[in-house]
Amino acid sequence: MTETNSGRAHLIAGGFPPGSSAGHDHDYARLRLLGLLAEQGVPTSVANDFADVEKWLPVSRLLITYVAGPYPDAAQCRVIERWLEAGGHWLGLHGTSGGRAERVEGARQRRTVKTEHHALLGSYFLTHPPICKIRVDLAAGNTSLTRGLTASFVVEDEPYFIELQDPGSTRILLTADYGPGATSPAIGTLYPSDTSLLPDGKTRVLGYTREVGKGGVTYFALGHCHNPAIRASRVVDPTDTTPLTFRGSWETDAFVTLLRNAIAWGVGA
Repeated sequence: MTETNSGRAHLIAGGFPPGSSAGHDHDYARLRLLGLLAEQGVPTSVANDFADVEKWLPVSRLLITYVAGPYPDAAQCRVIERWLEAGGHWLGLHGTSGGRAERVEGARQRRTVKTEHHALLGSYFLTHPPICKIRVDLAAGNTSLTRGLTASFVVEDEPYFIELQDPGSTRILLTADYGPGATSPAIGTLYPSDTSLLPDGKTRVLGYTREVGKGGVTYFALGHCHNPAIRASRVVDPTDTTPLTFRGSWETDAFVTLLRNAIAWGVGA
């Protein structure tokens, strides 16, 4: 890993199977991220999955992932881990904490399979209730990743339930209390208990950062987006009033500020 001090970035945005949206507007997210990278003069390579990640990381300082399905296998995780230890930075967004899902007999939803990449990323996606308004609270003190944000802000997004993999090495940045109405049938069926809850029994993590060797990982659970074509392919839910074109957090100053800060953190600006 000879070029981790390079100012380049590598962006992975895509769904699974290859070519599938997997419920997300990856084109929109990709374009927005490329625009933010261009603002800071960061040259960027682009991919749809992790298939050739070992080619791009040696010449990159920052890895950004916005994925719904693709995840690095064991060998690719080892490549990413060595790159992080040498000084690379990984910004994982939204569905990056998911990955492979398995069918469960008698259940409509699938269960996320915990793999090596969850340990490396630092979180594991369980489920999420329907899109709703979320008050996001800053949990950390002064940090470059949350610079310019108020103590709390409101977004409309998917309220993710994520399980931290190594709380002791994790600096929590963003939290939310979804309230008693945020429930999921996956808890108690696909998953024995809600392991996304913090010790207070009501707060969940939506963003964190953790060091890995000379580098580190930052993850934000926010960022769902979809378009009419994606919604048309889903089973109609008469109670769902979400717009056919949904940008959610992407249309808020707070989320864009987070992304700008994370890009600067990633390239060492």
